[in-house]
Amino acid sequence: MKSKLQCPHCKKQNTVKRGYFHTQAHGKQQRYYCKSCDKKFIPRDAFYRMRNSPQKITLCLDLFFRGISTRKVQEHLQAFYPHKSSHKSIYLWVIKYSQVIAKFTNNLKPELGQEVQVDEVEYHRRKHPKKHLGVAKNWFIDSIDTKTRFLVAAQYAESRTKEEIKKVLVDIKKKGEDNIKIITTDGFMAYTNVVKKTFGYSNKLGRYKVFHNQVNARQGEGFNYPIERLHNGQRARTKTMRGFHGSVESARSILKGWEIYYNYITRHQGIDKTPSEEAKIHLNLGHNKWLSLIELAENTKSS
Repeated sequence: MKSKLQCPHCKKQNTVKRGYFHTQAHGKQQRYYCKSCDKKFIPRDAFYRMRNSPQKITLCLDLFFRGISTRKVQEHLQAFYPHKSSHKSIYLWVIKYSQVIAKFTNNLKPELGQEVQVDEVEYHRRKHPKKHLGVAKNWFIDSIDTKTRFLVAAQYAESRTKEEIKKVLVDIKKKGEDNIKIITTDGFMAYTNVVKKTFGYSNKLGRYKVFHNQVNARQGEGFNYPIERLHNGQRARTKTMRGFHGSVESARSILKGWEIYYNYITRHQGIDKTPSEEAKIHLNLGHNKWLSLIELAENTKSS
């Protein structure tokens, strides 16, 4: 039976099914034969050549982002799975598949409300895996839609500059299109000009396209509760992460994975559903949401 599957060696689609291939981790897999280059192959999906099953890997992702350390996840695997995996392997799975899913979810457009809150969280990241070599003060700049509780855009930055804030605001503008009317921030002065320049001025309306609502807690004006609630959950997960292993890229990948977990995996108690569902992103994720997201990311990549 002729298949339209592309050969990974010669990139042609002159392939046919040719038996099966069995592995302990992945079980029975369809094998293909390319008539053009005379080579056999197995389709290279997101778990290609991984020595552990997709179910085991996604289990580790879920446990990690629910607040369990990589060493504790390793102990859990030793109790229920015969094949031992090190805590370093689990860490690498978290980094790898957070990046895989992010390439897919970054292009999804949520249906947002009219107000988005923007704030930043300070993180002390180790400059090196060895603690005595010092720490660097970094920032996680993020935003939340007050209606759907969807984490709209976020950026882990080494400094809290106007340029880094603008990256988040540009992403908010891209995803929110013309729906957003209010940008709420704290009293940090760097927001003032960046918000106006990013969203622009409307000659037709005779004003800026969004209203910049600044809430200064020090002056008794209250707090931006939706985003502060988001930060509480985020701090609860990241406070035990030993300085992100001394890597900026590690910090970015882990927090991107946590963003995916928050938006697509776990139910928000305030709305009794995931923020993505509330924001009308219909992905029809199955029981194993991590696996469904990885498969969707892989299918989108190959199409």
